[in-house]
Amino acid sequence: VQLQASGGGLVQAGGSLRLSCAASGGTISNSVMSWFRQAPGKEREFVASISYSGLSFHYEDSVKGRFTISRDSAKNTVYLQMNSLQPEDTAIYYCASKNAWADVVNQFRYNYWGQGTLVTVSS
Repeated sequence: VQLQASGGGLVQAGGSLRLSCAASGGTISNSVMSWFRQAPGKEREFVASISYSGLSFHYEDSVKGRFTISRDSAKNTVYLQMNSLQPEDTAIYYCASKNAWADVVNQFRYNYWGQGTLVTVSS
């Protein structure tokens, strides 16, 4: 499976962006899908996960209430709607997939990664 992340860009603080992660070469309908991010000079960190059913979610505390993860099985695509963006959200955002719901915050549990899309939030 190949994952292609897109939708990043430059936005002012308080603005919104929607990231997409399109899968090819296989289906992600049975996969847990997540977003991670890596800010300059920092470790990659977990952002959000959605179960294969689309009924379970998990968010990092700082994005709760601002970010929403969703999936469209027909399009084999996962989204991350980001609202009320802040400068501290500036990072490269990566999508990733894994088989099981357990330990979704652990990046080393993921099988496939997208190439990343840059989000820059200006103050």
